[in-house]
Amino acid sequence: MLNSDGFDLWADGYDRSVQVSDEQNTYPFAGYKQVLGTIYSAVREMDARRVLDIGFGTGILTTRLYRDGCHITGIDFSERMIQIARSKMPDAVLIRHDFTAGLPHRLEREIFDAIICTYAIHHLPDAQKAPFLSQLQAHLAPGGSIFLGDVAFPSRSDLDSCRRNSGDEWDDEEFYLVADEMIPFFPGARFEPISFCSGILTIPHL
Repeated sequence: MLNSDGFDLWADGYDRSVQVSDEQNTYPFAGYKQVLGTIYSAVREMDARRVLDIGFGTGILTTRLYRDGCHITGIDFSERMIQIARSKMPDAVLIRHDFTAGLPHRLEREIFDAIICTYAIHHLPDAQKAPFLSQLQAHLAPGGSIFLGDVAFPSRSDLDSCRRNSGDEWDDEEFYLVADEMIPFFPGARFEPISFCSGILTIPHL
Protein backbone atom coordinates (compact mmCIF):
# COMPACT_ATOMS: atom_id res chain seq x y z
CA MET A 1 0.00 0.00 0.00
CA LEU A 2 1.29 3.46 -0.86
CA ASN A 3 2.09 5.76 2.05
CA SER A 4 1.79 9.56 1.88
CA ASP A 5 5.21 9.86 0.21
CA GLY A 6 4.14 7.34 -2.41
CA PHE A 7 0.98 9.28 -3.13
CA ASP A 8 3.01 12.49 -3.39
CA LEU A 9 5.08 10.87 -6.13
CA TRP A 10 1.99 9.45 -7.87
CA ALA A 11 -0.08 12.63 -7.64
CA ASP A 12 0.86 14.23 -10.97
CA GLY A 13 0.11 11.07 -12.95
CA TYR A 14 -2.79 9.84 -10.84
CA ASP A 15 -5.67 11.12 -12.94
CA ARG A 16 -4.20 9.68 -16.14
CA SER A 17 -3.52 6.22 -14.69
CA VAL A 18 -7.07 6.08 -13.35
CA GLN A 19 -8.46 7.14 -16.73
CA VAL A 20 -6.61 4.36 -18.57
CA SER A 21 -7.96 1.66 -16.25
CA ASP A 22 -11.49 3.07 -16.49
CA GLU A 23 -11.43 3.30 -20.28
CA GLN A 24 -10.06 -0.23 -20.62
CA ASN A 25 -12.64 -1.53 -18.13
CA THR A 26 -9.98 -3.19 -16.01
CA TYR A 27 -9.47 -3.64 -12.28
CA PRO A 28 -9.17 -1.54 -10.19
CA PHE A 29 -10.76 1.54 -11.79
CA ALA A 30 -13.42 0.10 -14.10
CA GLY A 31 -16.51 2.26 -13.60
CA TYR A 32 -14.57 5.11 -11.99
CA LYS A 33 -16.17 7.98 -13.94
CA GLN A 34 -19.64 6.53 -13.47
CA VAL A 35 -19.04 6.17 -9.72
CA LEU A 36 -18.02 9.82 -9.43
CA GLY A 37 -20.80 11.00 -11.72
CA THR A 38 -23.45 9.09 -9.79
CA ILE A 39 -22.29 10.49 -6.45
CA TYR A 40 -22.09 14.00 -7.91
CA SER A 41 -25.69 13.76 -9.12
CA ALA A 42 -26.90 12.40 -5.77
CA VAL A 43 -25.23 15.22 -3.82
CA ARG A 44 -26.66 17.85 -6.15
CA GLU A 45 -30.15 16.32 -6.03
CA MET A 46 -30.17 16.54 -2.23
CA ASP A 47 -29.09 20.20 -2.48
CA ALA A 48 -26.20 19.65 -0.07
CA ARG A 49 -24.34 22.84 0.85
CA ARG A 50 -21.76 21.54 3.32
CA VAL A 51 -19.72 18.64 1.94
CA LEU A 52 -16.90 16.68 3.57
CA ASP A 53 -14.63 14.70 1.24
CA ILE A 54 -12.54 11.96 2.85
CA GLY A 55 -9.40 11.28 0.80
CA PHE A 56 -10.15 13.86 -1.88
CA GLY A 57 -6.96 13.24 -3.90
CA THR A 58 -6.61 15.74 -6.72
CA GLY A 59 -10.15 16.99 -6.16
CA ILE A 60 -11.80 15.65 -9.31
CA LEU A 61 -15.25 15.26 -7.73
CA THR A 62 -15.13 17.98 -5.11
CA THR A 63 -13.98 20.60 -7.62
CA ARG A 64 -17.27 20.18 -9.48
CA LEU A 65 -19.22 20.56 -6.25
CA TYR A 66 -17.05 23.55 -5.25
CA ARG A 67 -17.80 25.27 -8.55
CA ASP A 68 -21.49 24.66 -7.93
CA GLY A 69 -21.24 26.65 -4.71
CA CYS A 70 -20.85 23.88 -2.12
CA HIS A 71 -18.75 24.62 0.94
CA ILE A 72 -16.01 21.98 0.76
CA THR A 73 -14.01 20.51 3.62
CA GLY A 74 -11.52 17.83 2.65
CA ILE A 75 -9.07 15.44 4.28
CA ASP A 76 -6.09 13.85 2.53
CA PHE A 77 -2.68 12.70 3.71
CA SER A 78 -0.70 13.61 0.57
CA GLU A 79 0.74 17.13 0.56
CA ARG A 80 1.12 17.06 -3.22
CA MET A 81 -2.50 15.97 -3.70
CA ILE A 82 -3.55 18.86 -1.46
CA GLN A 83 -1.48 21.32 -3.51
CA ILE A 84 -3.16 20.18 -6.73
CA ALA A 85 -6.64 20.31 -5.19
CA ARG A 86 -6.04 23.72 -3.59
CA SER A 87 -5.12 25.20 -6.97
CA LYS A 88 -8.63 24.26 -8.11
CA MET A 89 -10.46 25.11 -4.86
CA PRO A 90 -8.64 28.03 -3.21
CA ASP A 91 -11.38 28.71 -0.65
CA ALA A 92 -11.98 25.11 0.40
CA VAL A 93 -10.87 23.88 3.84
CA LEU A 94 -8.29 21.23 2.98
CA ILE A 95 -6.67 19.39 5.88
CA ARG A 96 -3.62 17.16 5.77
CA HIS A 97 -4.60 14.19 7.89
CA ASP A 98 -4.59 10.39 7.76
CA PHE A 99 -8.22 9.37 8.22
CA THR A 100 -7.19 5.87 9.30
CA ALA A 101 -6.58 7.60 12.64
CA GLY A 102 -10.17 8.95 12.65
CA LEU A 103 -11.34 12.47 11.98
CA PRO A 104 -9.09 15.40 12.90
CA HIS A 105 -9.99 17.13 16.15
CA ARG A 106 -10.84 20.39 14.38
CA LEU A 107 -13.89 18.69 12.84
CA GLU A 108 -15.32 17.40 16.13
CA ARG A 109 -18.21 19.88 16.11
CA GLU A 110 -18.74 20.12 12.35
CA ILE A 111 -21.92 18.91 10.66
CA PHE A 112 -22.26 18.15 6.95
CA ASP A 113 -25.12 17.65 4.53
CA ALA A 114 -23.11 15.06 2.59
CA ILE A 115 -19.95 13.11 3.30
CA ILE A 116 -18.24 11.54 0.31
CA CYS A 117 -15.34 9.13 0.08
CA THR A 118 -14.24 7.89 -3.33
CA TYR A 119 -11.48 5.34 -3.81
CA ALA A 120 -10.09 5.86 -0.32
CA ILE A 121 -12.04 3.74 2.17
CA HIS A 122 -10.11 0.68 0.95
CA HIS A 123 -7.13 1.97 2.97
CA LEU A 124 -9.06 1.19 6.15
CA PRO A 125 -8.91 -2.44 7.43
CA ASP A 126 -12.27 -4.18 7.45
CA ALA A 127 -12.54 -4.24 11.24
CA GLN A 128 -12.16 -0.44 11.36
CA LYS A 129 -14.67 0.43 8.65
CA ALA A 130 -17.94 0.23 10.61
CA PRO A 131 -16.61 2.19 13.64
CA PHE A 132 -15.21 4.90 11.37
CA LEU A 133 -18.40 5.13 9.33
CA SER A 134 -20.42 5.36 12.54
CA GLN A 135 -18.22 8.29 13.54
CA LEU A 136 -18.91 9.93 10.18
CA GLN A 137 -22.64 9.26 10.51
CA ALA A 138 -22.69 11.32 13.70
CA HIS A 139 -21.50 14.31 11.66
CA LEU A 140 -24.42 14.21 9.22
CA ALA A 141 -27.16 16.81 9.27
CA PRO A 142 -30.75 15.47 9.27
CA GLY A 143 -31.51 14.18 5.80
CA GLY A 144 -27.81 13.85 4.99
CA SER A 145 -25.99 10.81 3.64
CA ILE A 146 -22.55 9.25 3.35
CA PHE A 147 -21.57 8.17 -0.17
CA LEU A 148 -18.78 5.60 -0.49
CA GLY A 149 -17.65 4.92 -4.05
CA ASP A 150 -14.79 2.49 -4.45
CA VAL A 151 -13.62 -0.89 -5.54
CA ALA A 152 -16.52 -2.72 -3.92
CA PHE A 153 -18.51 -5.91 -4.22
CA PRO A 154 -22.00 -7.13 -3.33
CA SER A 155 -20.60 -10.20 -1.55
CA ARG A 156 -17.36 -11.86 -0.50
CA SER A 157 -17.75 -14.42 -3.30
CA ASP A 158 -17.84 -11.57 -5.85
CA LEU A 159 -14.65 -10.16 -4.37
CA ASP A 160 -12.97 -13.57 -4.51
CA SER A 161 -13.98 -13.99 -8.15
CA CYS A 162 -12.47 -10.63 -9.05
CA ARG A 163 -9.29 -11.51 -7.18
CA ARG A 164 -8.90 -14.73 -9.16
CA ASN A 165 -9.57 -13.00 -12.48
CA SER A 166 -7.20 -10.12 -11.72
CA GLY A 167 -4.22 -12.37 -11.08
CA ASP A 168 -1.02 -10.49 -10.33
CA GLU A 169 -2.77 -7.13 -10.69
CA TRP A 170 -4.74 -7.69 -7.48
CA ASP A 171 -3.59 -5.55 -4.56
CA ASP A 172 -3.54 -7.65 -1.39
CA GLU A 173 -2.73 -4.59 0.73
CA GLU A 174 -6.09 -2.93 0.11
CA PHE A 175 -9.32 -3.74 1.96
CA TYR A 176 -12.31 -3.54 -0.35
CA LEU A 177 -15.90 -2.92 0.66
CA VAL A 178 -18.21 -5.92 0.76
CA ALA A 179 -21.76 -4.64 0.83
CA ASP A 180 -23.55 -7.52 2.51
CA GLU A 181 -20.99 -7.45 5.33
CA MET A 182 -21.37 -3.70 5.92
CA ILE A 183 -25.10 -3.03 5.42
CA PRO A 184 -26.22 -4.84 8.62
CA PHE A 185 -24.41 -2.19 10.69
CA PHE A 186 -26.35 0.67 9.09
CA PRO A 187 -30.15 0.43 8.78
CA GLY A 188 -31.31 2.02 5.57
CA ALA A 189 -27.94 1.62 3.83
CA ARG A 190 -28.03 0.51 0.20
CA PHE A 191 -25.48 -0.65 -2.36
CA GLU A 192 -25.47 0.13 -6.08
CA PRO A 193 -23.11 -1.97 -8.23
CA ILE A 194 -21.47 0.08 -11.01
CA SER A 195 -18.99 -2.29 -12.67
CA PHE A 196 -17.64 -5.77 -11.99
CA CYS A 197 -15.31 -4.23 -9.40
CA SER A 198 -16.96 -1.00 -8.28
CA GLY A 199 -20.03 0.24 -6.53
CA ILE A 200 -21.52 2.87 -4.24
CA LEU A 201 -22.59 2.29 -0.65
CA THR A 202 -24.96 4.98 0.65
CA ILE A 203 -25.49 5.36 4.39
CA PRO A 204 -28.24 7.73 5.58
CA HIS A 205 -28.44 9.93 8.66
CA LEU A 206 -29.33 8.06 11.83
